[in-house]
Amino acid sequence: MIATAAPGTVRTRESSRRWRAVLLAAVAACAACGIIYELALLTLSASLDGGGIVATSLIVAGYIAALGAGALLVKPLLPRAAITFIGVEVLLGIVGGLSAAALYVTFAFIGGSLWVLALGTALIGGLVGAEVPLLMTLLQSGRVAGATDTGRMLADLTAADYLGALVGGLSWPFVLLPQLGMIRGAAATGIVNLVAAAVVSIFLLRRIVGARQLATALGALAAALGLLVTLLVGARGIETTSRQRLYADPIIAYRHSVYQEIVVTRRGNDLRLYLDGGLQFSTVDEYRYTESLVYPALGAGAHSVLVLGGGDGLAARELLRQPGVGQIVQVELDPVVIELARTTMRGANGGSLDNPRVHVVIDDAMRWLRGSDAGFDAVIVDLPDPDTPVLGRLYSTEFYGLVSQALAPDGLMVVQAGSPFSTRTAFWRTVSSVQAAGYAVTPYHVYVPTFGDWGFVLARRGSTAPVPSVPRDAPPLRFLNQRVLDAATVFSGDVAPRPLEPSTLDNPRIVEDIRHGYD
Repeated sequence: MIATAAPGTVRTRESSRRWRAVLLAAVAACAACGIIYELALLTLSASLDGGGIVATSLIVAGYIAALGAGALLVKPLLPRAAITFIGVEVLLGIVGGLSAAALYVTFAFIGGSLWVLALGTALIGGLVGAEVPLLMTLLQSGRVAGATDTGRMLADLTAADYLGALVGGLSWPFVLLPQLGMIRGAAATGIVNLVAAAVVSIFLLRRIVGARQLATALGALAAALGLLVTLLVGARGIETTSRQRLYADPIIAYRHSVYQEIVVTRRGNDLRLYLDGGLQFSTVDEYRYTESLVYPALGAGAHSVLVLGGGDGLAARELLRQPGVGQIVQVELDPVVIELARTTMRGANGGSLDNPRVHVVIDDAMRWLRGSDAGFDAVIVDLPDPDTPVLGRLYSTEFYGLVSQALAPDGLMVVQAGSPFSTRTAFWRTVSSVQAAGYAVTPYHVYVPTFGDWGFVLARRGSTAPVPSVPRDAPPLRFLNQRVLDAATVFSGDVAPRPLEPSTLDNPRIVEDIRHGYD
């Protein structure tokens, strides 16, 4: 005789499985939202404040500490786990969804956003930390599971939590940030967070809480949802107004790529490019910078030139003017910069990146160099200042060692090295790092009004330092001539050479140097 379970028992088990599946799905969704909030804070830190190692470490460590604090603080509320969970999700959706907008607006209108960043990290971490104890309590309640399978419940909960974190971690850089931007991306995440809480309320908690409590919870969720939908709709206006306050001139183009925030402004004939808020050039005086960067690297007559960075196309423009230069390889990481160079900035660069002599490669400079053994007559390293670890690796001794493999035996390399006045230590650190890679170097500097005193490093492999010179067949130049270049190699006492340890991949000293500025 075969025993069968009572129909009511079967229905109870099926209901329990459905309850568990929906609750675990909510766990995954909330975990995805939690990791997106943290990534949004890290992205904002990088875009608004430079996002150095210290700031990143504080955000990550503070978030993890807040997770533990939230788990402890929620303990007295565990007897009312159901309604507390809804309250936590409402708060998390609002705080997380508004975090990017609050940080951006604070930075634009007040100028300092560190306290908002710290507060947002603490609140989001604490609320996310409260989720797991609450969900575990719900899973172990009498209507869900017996106490005998606690380990199984914990395994399911942990798996759903980590899987959701994976989905959230991939969604931010590949979907939300490039498609919606920081403010709208965070708001959309908050909406997902609230929808997940609403699903739990409608399909699960109606069996646990009373009708009045359920109505209150749904009302709070609806109000929070309306707030975030309003933010999502009006985000572009908030972004435009806040962003324009950061720039003196009208913004004519804005992009937020996977790598950086790109802004182009124009006032009259003055076109300016900003990357993550840092000025890259002004058409009022960029010719001073560009001529000083390009022509000393050409020596007696370079034919092939490699440009690392310089996605604005200005270096390529000057190279195309130089007789004899027949091949230019332009390696730029961000395709959005190239797109803007070919459209919005075309008037400044003369359409140089569409010239058949210019071959544009979209790649990381260090990765591209590892796979290249071409012998270029000149290499121009025109990269943004190393104020982040990602850029710091491109100012390391190891990086310059890779560049040497791409140089012809008598080829010259020139590196934009920042200001020997306002970032003196960083400038001489670059000189030391190039020397440590086996080059003989000649530093020089010129005055660029929008930048101030600006320096470069001219280098050649071996022990004989190169003498900076303007090619005899150079086209007519607006700023650079041999007398100017000769004077450029002289440094006054307040910016005198300093022997420093090189910056390496293992110890990127230059990142902190440039953050400290003049010392």
